[in-house]
Amino acid sequence: MAQDKLLSTKQACQVLQTINEMYPDAKSELIWDNKFHLLCAVLMSAQTTDKMVNRVMPKFMQDYPTPKDLAQASIIEIEQDISQIGLYHSKAKHLKAMAEILVYKYHSEIPPDKKILVTLPGVGEKTANVVLADGYGVPAIAVDTHVARIAKRFHIVNQNAKPLQIEKRLEQILPKNEWIHTHHAMILFGRYSMTARDKDDPYSYLKLKQKSIH
Repeated sequence: MAQDKLLSTKQACQVLQTINEMYPDAKSELIWDNKFHLLCAVLMSAQTTDKMVNRVMPKFMQDYPTPKDLAQASIIEIEQDISQIGLYHSKAKHLKAMAEILVYKYHSEIPPDKKILVTLPGVGEKTANVVLADGYGVPAIAVDTHVARIAKRFHIVNQNAKPLQIEKRLEQILPKNEWIHTHHAMILFGRYSMTARDKDDPYSYLKLKQKSIH
C-alpha cells in the first residue's frame, strides 16, 4: 500500500474490528469510584501514564471525596497528593479551579454536556469524551496518543491529522454503539500490542492476515 493512501472505510473497519476482538473486555485502566474522581483522574492523566495516576488516586479520593473538599484545599496540599505525576504544579491549579466551578456553578455535579465540560480548567476534548463515555455511557471517542498513533500507522487518517480530525474520522467509520469500546481497545492495543517503540509492519501486530484487508 502506498504510504499516503488511506484505507477504505471497509478496510478501516476490518482493522478496528480485529483490534476490538483482541481486547473484548477493553475499558479504562484508571482508578475511580464516581464521576467526580473520574474527571480528576482523566485530567491528571494528560502527559503521564495511567499507572502513575493510579498510584496517587487512592489517597486523592480519600482526601477529596467531593468537589467541595477539593475546592477548599490549598494548592500546596493538592500538589503533595499528586506530586508523583507529570506537570503536577499546573494540574493542582486546574483541579482546584475546576472543583470551585463545580461547587459554585453546578452544585458539585459533573455536567453530562461536552460543551460545558471543555470550559472547565484543564479539561479538553479528550478528557470530556472519556467522562461522557465512561461516566455517563454517552457514545464518544477519546483520541489520546495511542489512538492517534494507531489511526496513523494503519493509514486510517492522514499522518498530519489533528485529534479532532481523527475523532471525526473514527466516528464516520464506526457504528455509534462501538465508539466507547473501540477507543478503549485501541488504547490497550497501543499500550500492550503495538507500542510506540514497535516499528514493524503494523499488520504483524494484528491477529489477522494482511491479505484479508488489502
